[in-house]
Amino acid sequence: MAITAVHCDIVSAEQEIFSGVVKSLSAAGSYGGLGIMPGHSPLLTTLQPGPVHVVKENGDEEFIFVSGGFLEVQPNSITVLANTAIRARDLDEEAALKAKQHAQELLANQKSDVDYSRATAELAEAVARLRTIQQFRHK
Repeated sequence: MAITAVHCDIVSAEQEIFSGVVKSLSAAGSYGGLGIMPGHSPLLTTLQPGPVHVVKENGDEEFIFVSGGFLEVQPNSITVLANTAIRARDLDEEAALKAKQHAQELLANQKSDVDYSRATAELAEAVARLRTIQQFRHK
């Protein structure tokens, strides 16, 4: 008989954000998009900022923003250890838009005192938050 669901935990340093049985999970890994389903081969990878899409055993969906972290897949479990994890419904779109605009202004600034790597990371995170909100709205 085929395995149709697997246990999943999504945690951050502050809290456990999700724990339950899922049919699938998708996330942005360091080398591209990942789709995890029951029976997936064991895997350990880093995550990029972006949405984690979970389809629960009953078919309900959850969208969770992670700012980065690790994804581990074992035969009977999926674990996401996130730097920051926030449910999409709890994200502040206005704050994400302001953060995006601020990062874009920093990158456009040609002064030597600008930390371009930090501004680039801030921009990537703001865009990932907005992408999570957008996916949540269109589910």
